Amino acid sequence: MRPHIMVIDDDEKIISLLRRSLAFEGYEVTTAHDGAEGLKQLMARQADLVILDVMMPHVDGWEVCRRLREAGIVSPVLMLTARDDVQDRVRGLDMGADDYLVKPFALEELMARVRALLRRRPEKPEESGRLRFEDLVMDVDSRETSRGERRIELTAKEFDLLRLFMENPKRVLSRDQIMERIWGFDFSGESNVLEVYVAMLRQKLEEHGERRIIQTVRGAGYVLKGDS
Repeated sequence: MRPHIMVIDDDEKIISLLRRSLAFEGYEVTTAHDGAEGLKQLMARQADLVILDVMMPHVDGWEVCRRLREAGIVSPVLMLTARDDVQDRVRGLDMGADDYLVKPFALEELMARVRALLRRRPEKPEESGRLRFEDLVMDVDSRETSRGERRIELTAKEFDLLRLFMENPKRVLSRDQIMERIWGFDFSGESNVLEVYVAMLRQKLEEHGERRIIQTVRGAGYVLKGDS
């Protein structure tokens, strides 16, 4: 499968150059012209690498990077900036960026950095085709889930929610992180939708008296873990 690269920049010339150049190198490329749109796309579908401009209106690159990391998205981020300032570079790295390139840049150097970042990107759990937590097994290709010998029928959203938990075992996920990842950055539905889905998941996972593994962390969110 071709690596998926997301380019977020408000400069149409940069967008056009990178779209053509990256596609020529065999990458799948998607683009956004501002930070808010880029966030929305990345919450719906993660990229293998994000090329992110710093100076954009409304939501700048620093804020985009911060929100991605806050949402638990670990895709490598290459930040682009017209300002060659050490403090700016430090700020970007502190926000969770992986590399930094100053405009104007040589295309050959950008491509080399892209290759380097893709080589060291974290392995995706779904690449193995199967996720496990204790006696819970999820096949991400067939979208089948079982607990022990029992098959569990899940709706599409229930599957996506449980998959998020299983990709982040024993990690507390905040309500905002879950809402952004599952329902989208600009989700504006009923305020208790997450609680309803967690309750439905628990009912299906515990239908035959199995112990609870989706735990509530009061004031923080939810976590997939066994009883302590």
